[in-house]
Amino acid sequence: MSYVIRPAEHADIARIVDFEVDIAIISFGDDAITDRSVHERRVTSSLGKNGEVTLVADDGDVVGWAWLSRRTNSLTGARYGNFRSLAVSQHPSRGEIGEALLDEVITRCRADGIGELVGKVHADNLGMRALYRKFEFEPVHLTMRKRIDAEPQ
Repeated sequence: MSYVIRPAEHADIARIVDFEVDIAIISFGDDAITDRSVHERRVTSSLGKNGEVTLVADDGDVVGWAWLSRRTNSLTGARYGNFRSLAVSQHPSRGEIGEALLDEVITRCRADGIGELVGKVHADNLGMRALYRKFEFEPVHLTMRKRIDAEPQ
């Protein structure tokens, strides 16, 4: 089945929120924010907003979602893209759709003069890490975490 990559629309929000909740669970586990209204507000505010790239893959249903925010480094003035989300449903062409979404995000950044993209990925998200690697993203920072019990006050 074929699909098209197109700008996200308000009619897509419910499906996009599904993706955002899934991304939160993959990224944050038990600490994930799964309140759909929180994700709906975030996504709704990004659609059509200057500086936001919001795309879906559509095969008659929304089967993929990508979101990038254009940013400016406050110290250097350099413009960059902050890659926020990419998710694809369990679709027979899942890998191809993910690649097409990321490729379109990169194409739009190039056209806008954005020379660098950054994105975070959970250490256990092997699929997204592989996609980043395929598109020659380089690891730059590693966030380390240790949970400790706070002493009673």
